[in-house]
Amino acid sequence: MIFLYIILAVLVLMLMIVIHELGHYTVGKLLGFHINEFSIGFGPKIIGRRSKKSGELFSVRALPLGGYCSFYGEDDDASDTLMSVGEFVSNADVSESDKRLTFTRQKPWKRILVLLAGAGFNLFSAFLFSFIYIIAVGYTVPTVQDLYENPDNGEPYASGLADGDRITAVDGISIGVLDSFTELTGGLTDGDGVVLTVERDGEYFDVPVTKRKMLVSDGNGGYTESSLIGIRISYETVNVSFFEAVGLSFPFTFKMAGMVFASFGQLITGRVPITSLTGPVGTVTAIATMAETGWQYLLLLLPLIASNLAIFNLLPVPSLDGARVIFTAIEWIRKKPINRTVEAYIHGIGLALLLGFVVVVDIIGIFSRFI
Repeated sequence: MIFLYIILAVLVLMLMIVIHELGHYTVGKLLGFHINEFSIGFGPKIIGRRSKKSGELFSVRALPLGGYCSFYGEDDDASDTLMSVGEFVSNADVSESDKRLTFTRQKPWKRILVLLAGAGFNLFSAFLFSFIYIIAVGYTVPTVQDLYENPDNGEPYASGLADGDRITAVDGISIGVLDSFTELTGGLTDGDGVVLTVERDGEYFDVPVTKRKMLVSDGNGGYTESSLIGIRISYETVNVSFFEAVGLSFPFTFKMAGMVFASFGQLITGRVPITSLTGPVGTVTAIATMAETGWQYLLLLLPLIASNLAIFNLLPVPSLDGARVIFTAIEWIRKKPINRTVEAYIHGIGLALLLGFVVVVDIIGIFSRFI
């Protein structure tokens, strides 16, 4: 069964990459760029079909962990060049009469739009995936199922609550799609207090509770010490209407993007170790694990991956779209480009380092599972 989940994970990752490259392709076509090939996967070609009208090749290749949309003449001064991760163009295929169609002959603002389109399509897909998740899963509201009692005196730790209380807010923040009960209380440490807003018999009450060490029955006649707020809860699923889901999909996506930005910030400051990163193998493993856990977790992962891919490609790292936008912007300001051959080498070296880093990260992740 796990093999099927791995296949599903690969398909999910491929979908994200195809969406990204489709952004480059669509905007490139709209702006009149000459496109050489749109490929799903890398390596040897399995199947391919060339358009008789445009001459574009649409292909599926052997390695299903990427894809590319290659443009004619990304670098006029280099015989061969790399467009982005996995994209290869040979200028030998471009005749002199087609030079006006080459990538670098297009206006800088057009090139910038094409470069940004991949991340733009990923971000748009994140909104769509967020909508699908919200409309399919909804959100959960906790209900007090039981009160933990102090074994010394039989009094409940959270005396202001009662069985059946429906918790609707934490410290004035309503529980919903954007803020779950777990997220709102997950950062509490011993001694921290919060105010729970609860619904009881149609009326609302604010009840203060404190997280602290409590003696809780272990089910075998004994007690174990746990850090709790004094209640055992169950969850009730609340469905969201179509239009509510549309409205919530935007802030939900921004929340996912914010989590990605926060993760990059923690990596830069060292709060999160570099070993926490994952390459394609680690990503496929994570997706497969989430899919095996439950379909709702897979749906939650989709907008996060889409946001991650959008932000990652906009980083100012050579070979990524973000760095290419910077080079193009510099050309726009200077009215002349940086030496094309130098730029091509910079992106080529950046690509080699990036791929090497990804391989190392995956190797470390694989070995860490056995240590």
